[in-house]
Amino acid sequence: MSQKELKRYSVINQLIKKLINGTTAAELLKLTVRQVKRLKVSVLKQGAKGLIHGNRGQASNHRIDSQKKKKIVQLLRKHYADFGPTFAAEKLKELHGLKYDPKTIRVIMMTEHLWEGRKRKGAVDHRSWRERKPYIGEMEQFDGSYEHWFEDRGPKCCLLAAIDDASSIVTHAKFVQDEGVMPVFGFWQEYLLLHGKPMVIYTDKFSTYKMNHKQAMENHDQKTQFQRAMSELQIEPIFANSPEAKGRVERLFGVLQDRLIKELRLAKVNNIEDANKFLKKYLVKFNKQFGVEPKSKTNLHRVLSEKETRILGGILSRQTKRVVQNDFTISFKNRWYQLTKDQPVTIGKRDQVLVEERTNGDIQIRLSGKYLNYERLPEYAKKPRRVEQSMWVIAATAPAIQMAKTIH
Repeated sequence: MSQKELKRYSVINQLIKKLINGTTAAELLKLTVRQVKRLKVSVLKQGAKGLIHGNRGQASNHRIDSQKKKKIVQLLRKHYADFGPTFAAEKLKELHGLKYDPKTIRVIMMTEHLWEGRKRKGAVDHRSWRERKPYIGEMEQFDGSYEHWFEDRGPKCCLLAAIDDASSIVTHAKFVQDEGVMPVFGFWQEYLLLHGKPMVIYTDKFSTYKMNHKQAMENHDQKTQFQRAMSELQIEPIFANSPEAKGRVERLFGVLQDRLIKELRLAKVNNIEDANKFLKKYLVKFNKQFGVEPKSKTNLHRVLSEKETRILGGILSRQTKRVVQNDFTISFKNRWYQLTKDQPVTIGKRDQVLVEERTNGDIQIRLSGKYLNYERLPEYAKKPRRVEQSMWVIAATAPAIQMAKTIH
């Protein structure tokens, strides 16, 4: 008998001997009076055995057949050795037709030393809980996660993802090389064409999104390319002071770093292009499993106007100011561009133009809201001036060299 059963037997014995009444016995055992009466009847009929459960020592009616258990262990060791119990149970059901409760798989995995329970974390700083936004599109939490998404089958890369605060739906995700300006603009161009404009984008203070040096913090007019683009689109960017502040997207990456890496392994995906194709189908299933019902069905995404759609590529571009030279050329990234004679607007020498570097690699030059016509000059076109200068130096120094030879 267990210590709990021994205590019950002692109290019920006192009740039978009329040393205490039923109410007192119920209080001592933290049971109801009716339960105490049933226990008293059992002890009178069977003695101490009446307090022992009838199924003790017998095999469970829900036990797994030894052959099936052996098959589960083999599958776990071969395919799911590093999976968590819940995820392993899902894949066993989905791919092998073995439907078992995750708790059952957990016990098997612990018995086979394939999984260990999580250790309880120590005390952490108190943080108050923030209620979800009630409307879809009211706030999108956005971030990037660098990880070996293809394990040793491919290079390390970054996963950009946006998750809706109201519904926990992953509204868009994309594998890219890095979290730079151009990949981020490419991500949001696809997002805006697909969903429209959210009211707020909640992200961190990574240099792509926010200038963090002292001068920029003192001068609020200095903006990153991302801040400038969001301002033109009338989308408010909010920058979190800690990872916990944007906990929804942080937890998303925690889940994806566990599940998605293994899903890519099972699907034998090992490059960014194939991963993005896989991601589109995967997110449908993922959102169905982890999404929640928002408080309101109202969608606050704003549809892009015809004009916004037309100029979206220009807004989501890296913009750099350049000065028109006397020969009506412009230098940009060690390349020269010749402005042609026919233009939609008058151009003057030393005018300041805006060079737009698009996400598709195109270069556009803008002045007073008009796009200018230009020709890209070949590499050799910028060299003659240097050659002439070097020839002049040689010519100027030749007499001196000849004189030195004569003297010598």
